[in-house]
Amino acid sequence: MANNNKSLSNANKAKKDEFYTQLSDIENELRHYKDFFRGKIVFCNCDDPYESNFVKYFAMNFNALGLKKLIATSYATSPVMYSELTLFDDPNMIKSSTPPPPKKYPYKIEITAVRDENGDGAINLDDFEEMLRKKPPELLKGDGDFRSAECIELLKEADVVVTNPPFSLFREYAAQLMYYDKKFIIIGNKNAITYKEFFPLISANKVWVGYTPMSKDLLFDIPKSYSAEMLSTGKQGSKYKVIDGVVKGRSQSIWFTNVDHDKRHEDLILYKHYTPEEYPKYDNYDAIEVSKTSEIPCDYDGVMGVPITFLDRFNPDQFEIVGITKTWHGGASKIYPSQIQVDANNKKSEVSKLNDGPALELASPPLNKTYYIVDNKYYIQLYARVLIRKKV
Repeated sequence: MANNNKSLSNANKAKKDEFYTQLSDIENELRHYKDFFRGKIVFCNCDDPYESNFVKYFAMNFNALGLKKLIATSYATSPVMYSELTLFDDPNMIKSSTPPPPKKYPYKIEITAVRDENGDGAINLDDFEEMLRKKPPELLKGDGDFRSAECIELLKEADVVVTNPPFSLFREYAAQLMYYDKKFIIIGNKNAITYKEFFPLISANKVWVGYTPMSKDLLFDIPKSYSAEMLSTGKQGSKYKVIDGVVKGRSQSIWFTNVDHDKRHEDLILYKHYTPEEYPKYDNYDAIEVSKTSEIPCDYDGVMGVPITFLDRFNPDQFEIVGITKTWHGGASKIYPSQIQVDANNKKSEVSKLNDGPALELASPPLNKTYYIVDNKYYIQLYARVLIRKKV
């Protein structure tokens, strides 16, 4: 059963890797970095030239952004290549009048200029399409995986990477970008904030949340086969939404970047005042609980635990990040007047009041609770809180 569950989990991850970003969401985020792109080599290393809206965006805005070069690579395992999410009206343009081959090949494009190819007096996506007709993308030697040697060489050449990387490989993808010291604007799951491999980058002010609010619902184009499955097994509003009759995938995705933008230097206006009754302290960590970012007290100088959505308003000139309430970081447990402790075998538990009052024996731990190890004991923990302190 364990192997079957693992296989199902892997299958679901693979499907989420085929969520394709909507052009509107790309435009809404990237318009805040227009000055940054001038003279840059942009690399979209998870993007088929014929399918990706990232490629479409940079092709349409190549001259307006003043790009030096656009590079895009696809990977051979894409289940929709040549089939469903084509960038242009002609699905066979990759081989002109010949239908695409049954085998999927990874491709690369490198563009250094977008001109008026069709002579209509305007430069737009039609000219990019005409460019690809005259000079089709090159075949890659490998499978187009971002970890392959030839894709790494392209990465070294690039100034900035902009894409929606595979969800299941986000940790490894982000680590590669940091290793090669690259600027990036990418999409990832909101929960990546809590990853022990990724959070240190956020706390060290090497990565931050993009301009688009974390509350913005990002929807994605998905393969038709997966949309049919979603309709039959998923929950509308949670896993997907239907927009104008089209099924759109939904996930807790946000933008991550290490390119500066104006929003992260806006001060958060604080108006609440601290009281011990309204802001209780954690049981095993010297910090107070602040359940809403808008209620951060203006007159408390110690450590505060805030929701991860605080990062949407995080100004590094106003606050510092000191940790996160995850056990790998030695963080705090849930704030209750009593603790539930469970033995190592998870067979018995007791509820003990913090004032050493009487204990109640329980036959088993409460249901639907998540336990984390703190000082060799099991405790209930709130969802992750970012630990912050105001700068003086």
